[in-house]
Amino acid sequence: MEIDEIKNEMNKIKWWHKIDLGNGIITPGKVETFQKLKRIGMPENLKGKTVLDVGTFNGFYSFEAEKRGAKRVLATDSFMWQKEETGARKGFNFAKKVLNSQIEEKEIDILDISPEKIGTFDLVLFLGVLYHMRHPLLALEKVASVTNEMAIIETETDMVEFDRPAIAFYPDKEFEDGPSTWVGPNIQAIEAMLKVAGFKKTKVYQQTPMNFRVTGIKGKNPSGYPPSQHIPSNRVTIHAWK
Repeated sequence: MEIDEIKNEMNKIKWWHKIDLGNGIITPGKVETFQKLKRIGMPENLKGKTVLDVGTFNGFYSFEAEKRGAKRVLATDSFMWQKEETGARKGFNFAKKVLNSQIEEKEIDILDISPEKIGTFDLVLFLGVLYHMRHPLLALEKVASVTNEMAIIETETDMVEFDRPAIAFYPDKEFEDGPSTWVGPNIQAIEAMLKVAGFKKTKVYQQTPMNFRVTGIKGKNPSGYPPSQHIPSNRVTIHAWK
């Protein structure tokens, strides 16, 4: 494809990830993926490794794993790929074509993955997905089942004022009016669930500075804060090893 053609087609797509398509062309995504990449701690050298990207969306991290030498990359998604209005699958397909990528793809829900269905992988990426899970422990058990060596989990947190495992539950729109967000675990809860799921070692790789988000639902949310209260929260990246 010619540069002008790439730009023209790119601008017809709704993007979430910023992806470098080459020739100075970067998709206009809302997420600063290049900055986030530094925060998750993906190994620089993935030569000979197999990588699974759960909740791929537009595919930035899958393409990055391929660039770092992974011999096999499987990109999976379900919820976002099924929603045409998000541009998730369309963006992924377009970027894969422009980049001449050889990564594999499979539309499958996180709770349906298993070694029998997709195999096992040296590195599993579980980025920005956990807090969207109605069953977070089950989701992490699924991640563990297909992990040979290491998993990287990045998620929103809540209940950070507690010094023991705690998880906030959002049955309605308590999380910034987001209907697809179900839980807000604290770091202790995430690490505890990872160990229950079968990971032997965990380490907090990165925490964003403490910030405050605003609730928007009437009545009290699961954390006990009144409506429109600024709730302490942050995002965290945790590395886990089998």
